Amino acid sequence: MDLSARLFVVRTCIRLSIRHILPLLLSAPVLLLAQAGNQSNLQLDTGEHIFKSACIACHGPYGKGTPKTIAGFEPPDSFPDFTRCDQTTPEPNVAWQDVITHGGPSRGFSQIMPAFGDALNPEQISKVIKYMRGFCRERGWARGELNLPRALVTEKAYPEDEVVISSAGNARGVAGFSNDVIHEQRFGVKNQIEIDVPVNFMNQNHVWHGGVGDTTLGIKREMFSSLRSGSILSLQGSVIVPTGNRTHGLGTGTTTFETFAAFDQLFPTNTFVQFQMGADLPRHTDISPQALFWRTAVGQSFAADHGLGRLWSPMVEFLADRDLTTGAKTNWDVLPQMQVTISRRQHVKADLGVRTPVSNTAARPVQLMFYILWDWQDGKLTEGW
Repeated sequence: MDLSARLFVVRTCIRLSIRHILPLLLSAPVLLLAQAGNQSNLQLDTGEHIFKSACIACHGPYGKGTPKTIAGFEPPDSFPDFTRCDQTTPEPNVAWQDVITHGGPSRGFSQIMPAFGDALNPEQISKVIKYMRGFCRERGWARGELNLPRALVTEKAYPEDEVVISSAGNARGVAGFSNDVIHEQRFGVKNQIEIDVPVNFMNQNHVWHGGVGDTTLGIKREMFSSLRSGSILSLQGSVIVPTGNRTHGLGTGTTTFETFAAFDQLFPTNTFVQFQMGADLPRHTDISPQALFWRTAVGQSFAADHGLGRLWSPMVEFLADRDLTTGAKTNWDVLPQMQVTISRRQHVKADLGVRTPVSNTAARPVQLMFYILWDWQDGKLTEGW
């Protein structure tokens, strides 16, 4: 065997050895912690002690990650930097608990993150999470626990990074359906921009018309949030541009200014209530009237695996709107629905519901409504499954 062939064999053996040995090396802190259960020389009574005993080798002393030259492995794209508040504060504690307890693959992350469920008890895991959250030094970020399940109609207060494709089809009355492509992007600590482009299809006198509807451009700002009280309040202002064809029923035909307040309340039992109240103020009221709207969503979240698994959130919305014209009546609707997380990382979700009029029912249709949501800050659409 010549020299080049020998070198090839040596390099291959080294790569194979690293591939099989690396998971064992990364699991070494778990084994040491498990053995320390019957020893007193290893302190595990504070989050700092636990982090320095089990986490510092990979995540570094300050939570930014150990350099590759020291750690000895290539960190995955999803490797966290705990000092980045935009990465850590949107994640609720249960997401951290799941990864620490069951390892990275439980949430669709890399297998190099070992499971500590057999080495640390729930109290110790909570302590180390509290310590790691301290690496975020910037105050004012709303915690991910306040990012409540998104309802089909009621806007929530939490500023977020999402893409939502929402659809509604008339199950009774005039045939028609609409699709909204919604992009929401957070900027700064408390702000969010929103772009909503609808594509509508209407049947008028047995002739179908389709096209882009009126486009919404909005800015949301969180005004107050408190994890202790479970409350968050935001204000939003939007401009609805008349990009839809009014003749074919695809738009209003005038620029409309929309403003609303959104307040969400989370209770210790994972019950939640979301309120939204606002007004649509068209530029030309002779074309489209001014209107008020108020919405409420009430729901409860359930998760498997002691609260760490797939999340199910049944909700019901109570919706009302009223034109500000003489003799106008208030339209009331009820909208029961179910949201469920689809991906293991829980960054892809779906919601299905039926919107039924309960007043002025003759001229308003029953609608089947659905959306699929991608929280793109948590990873690519192809990741986390």
